[in-house]
Amino acid sequence: MVDARASAAAWRSVRELPDFRRLLELRVASQFGEGLFQAGLAGALLFNPERAATPWAIAGAFAVLFLPYSLLGPFAGALLDHWDRRLVLVGANIGRLVMLLGVAALLAARAGDLAILCGALVINGLTRFVASGLSASIPHVVPRDRVVSCNSLAAAAGAVATFLGANFMLLPRWLFGAGDTGASVVILMTLVPIGVALLLALRFTPHGLGPDETSRTIHGSVLYTVATGLAHGARTALSVPSVTATLAGLLAHRMVFGINTLLVLVIVRHSDVGSVAVAGLGTAVLFVAVTGTGSFLATVLTPALIRRWGRYAAPNRALLAGAVIQLCALGLDLPVMMACGFFLGAAGQVVKLSADVAMQLDVDDALRGHVFAIQDSVFWVAFVAAVTAAAAVVPPDGHSPALVATGSVIYLAGLAAHAVLARWPALATEPARDDEPPRG
Repeated sequence: MVDARASAAAWRSVRELPDFRRLLELRVASQFGEGLFQAGLAGALLFNPERAATPWAIAGAFAVLFLPYSLLGPFAGALLDHWDRRLVLVGANIGRLVMLLGVAALLAARAGDLAILCGALVINGLTRFVASGLSASIPHVVPRDRVVSCNSLAAAAGAVATFLGANFMLLPRWLFGAGDTGASVVILMTLVPIGVALLLALRFTPHGLGPDETSRTIHGSVLYTVATGLAHGARTALSVPSVTATLAGLLAHRMVFGINTLLVLVIVRHSDVGSVAVAGLGTAVLFVAVTGTGSFLATVLTPALIRRWGRYAAPNRALLAGAVIQLCALGLDLPVMMACGFFLGAAGQVVKLSADVAMQLDVDDALRGHVFAIQDSVFWVAFVAAVTAAAAVVPPDGHSPALVATGSVIYLAGLAAHAVLARWPALATEPARDDEPPRG
């Protein structure tokens, strides 16, 4: 049962903490735009009657969209701890507006997939820069004792916004068609929420979101900061057992999510039910919506679960539940896979929020942006790697119980890694903070 008092306290925070409210509004606008853009892009490339998508094409699209920034993100993420985070949010949103116009023009001109994907990967990189900046900024706008509840509230609001944006895409697609012209209209409509996010970012005072100047601040030129970003981020993550452990669990969940996503997309595209461009996209959006609903439920429950079980046991139980739930999808029946997606979305979100909290409470603010960038890379590299590996073995109709069983094994491996690493000494040496809480 959800702790009603904790929920009430979280909502009071929205009224009592004006900067947190502004940050929440910015996250909602940004993630509504992200949901609209991602769904519009999926419709344009994967469920477009004017274009085709094989398993390898799907894997290639994910790789082009998410892999480049995932590899560069830990370097660029250092800028979140070097520049004024408000300025980063403003600049990234301006960049998104410019690139959205470019992608919409490419679709209208019926350009090839590669050109569109290259534009989209820049947008995704800027979007993830914004997301990491928002997460790293939360401890600046809420008291330390409210970080867990406010982080869950922000994640819940963002998940709802993404879900609404993705589903809103179906309306302009229905009005303007499933081809390239209709897709370009959807992308142009994304300018509205991203423009709102830009205006909201301008409302913060300079340096109001950090980073703080501490004894662990990385000094030097921008070039030096970026060049050493990966080393500082990785060393910091490995020096905090709670962060190392939850990242290992998150890696396992994202690999399983990648496998399941490819299976659903291939099964839907080879289904005989209706048109792929209409019914197929609707089914894919439904799968994302159901998974997102499970994630939303977890954002509400996670603060209570952490208080009841602790920051160590909550991710452990979520990963064990994921291993069991994954086996229920062995029959590869779409309705059953939808139900499993709901529960797996909830389990994965518990792990994700546990990782967020570990980074927000156990990592010094001068290095928090570095570590959030590492988390973002783990999040997407694991997903793309799993999709690519699954594409190499998935049959044309997507019916592969062996891949589903592999997902359960991956969850168990993630559970073992989390259980051991959270109790293991730090894997790298990093000076301890004076106010650092007990870990684990």
